[in-house]
Amino acid sequence: MLRMLLSAHPLALLLIATTLEVSGDALARMALYDHVGLARVGLFLAAAALLFGYGLFLNLAPLEFGRVVGLYIATLFVVWQIINFIAFRTLPSLPVWVGGALIIAGGAVTTFWKPQ
Repeated sequence: MLRMLLSAHPLALLLIATTLEVSGDALARMALYDHVGLARVGLFLAAAALLFGYGLFLNLAPLEFGRVVGLYIATLFVVWQIINFIAFRTLPSLPVWVGGALIIAGGAVTTFWKPQ
């Protein structure tokens, strides 16, 4: 299983990592503000497991850590908006769209610009 994960495309690993991170963050927010008792504890445990998975998958990506950060942040922004809509039914505002375009452009520059 680990061999298969190590041979996966780095973008696939980053997409899995960002999905796990944002989902874990969403569950933690739901636990804090929307639930009490055992439901809260269960959501916190599920969030912790997802956030552990995020760290694992992010570090499986066979890229130099400094270069993977740009692509990761850009991917994180996109996945964050998708999960935000699914979990909280919130659409991004114009400032979020503009800022997100800058985040994605910056991530592309950081990841793909190779100085001579």
